[in-house]
Amino acid sequence: QVQLVESGGGLVQPGGSLRLSCAASGSISRILTMGWHRQAPGKQRELVATISSGGITNYADSVKGRFTISRDNAKNTVYLQMNSLKPEDTAIYYCFVISRDVYWGKGTLVTVSS
Repeated sequence: QVQLVESGGGLVQPGGSLRLSCAASGSISRILTMGWHRQAPGKQRELVATISSGGITNYADSVKGRFTISRDNAKNTVYLQMNSLKPEDTAIYYCFVISRDVYWGKGTLVTVSS
């Protein structure tokens, strides 16, 4: 069984930074893509960022230049460094991993508010 455990969410003021982590454990074969989605209150879930096994990254337009995704393949862990946070970044952030199947974390809440 595969588990994804996220950490790093919390309350931050506008303009601040947070770093999310997501570690995959269990019987997981070679990981291909890793990434993050988010879902704000009353809105649909949206893709935030992805990173391939070769390190190619993609970002939603709304976070380009502010968020950075990275991964540590030895630890099966993906990170999301979030800088210059805005109130509209407030959401539950879910990590996902694509290997033979798609696996999801349970989410971590990020609140950007003064």
